[in-house]
Amino acid sequence: MKRISQYTYLFLVYLFLYAPIFVLIAYSFNDSSYSLVWHQFTFKWYQNLLDNTELQIVALHSLLVGVLAATGATFLGTLAAVCLYRYKFFGKKILHALIFILIVSPDIVIGISLLILFSTLEMTLGFLTLLLSHITFCIPFVAVTVYSRLSGQDKNIFEAAKDLGATEFEIVKSILLPLLSPAILAGWLLSFTLSMDDVMISFFVTGPEFDILPLKIFSLVRVGVKPEVNALCSVMFGLTLAVVLVYQLTFWKKKR
Repeated sequence: MKRISQYTYLFLVYLFLYAPIFVLIAYSFNDSSYSLVWHQFTFKWYQNLLDNTELQIVALHSLLVGVLAATGATFLGTLAAVCLYRYKFFGKKILHALIFILIVSPDIVIGISLLILFSTLEMTLGFLTLLLSHITFCIPFVAVTVYSRLSGQDKNIFEAAKDLGATEFEIVKSILLPLLSPAILAGWLLSFTLSMDDVMISFFVTGPEFDILPLKIFSLVRVGVKPEVNALCSVMFGLTLAVVLVYQLTFWKKKR
């Protein structure tokens, strides 16, 4: 009975989390423009989505920013985590605390702060400011992910490598990167997801000439949820699910 109650509780939790998503996916196949009443099964909203050139361009913008921001944040966040773990310097504890402060800071505070910074520097709001902002708020998440992986490692490994004549480059190449590869990949995927999902910060730091998918969807749903939006969200959910499955299968094979 205890196991049945545990499975029931787990099922209810997942049902609460995923039921709205399944409803959205179901209505993306509903042959009705605005009504919530089911009419008949159709693929025409996906066809309209494929024919919508504007949405395709915006989706490519989001994909470009997401990949570049995730790559930049992963590189800088990994360097920050390694420095915090391996080296001693003045202000180390303060810097470590500041990383966690950035994670819990409200998005609106970060967005307005970056807007003030770019305005002070007289930078034109657009692709560059958006990319720099996404890299900025993704770095702490990567740093924490990689640092948690490093914390479980034995520091004597690096000393032993030095005793055997390894240089810093060889230590990074032969020890650090293989050990941190799961955390680095997880940090990249997390950064990419955060970048693709962000609305609040992007609203403040992008200009009218460069639009991204979250802001476009937000502007569309303000006048009502259209079936094309349901189809677009379904495609995004499917791509996210595919990435997660590939990630899980890759490391499942490595463990075997």
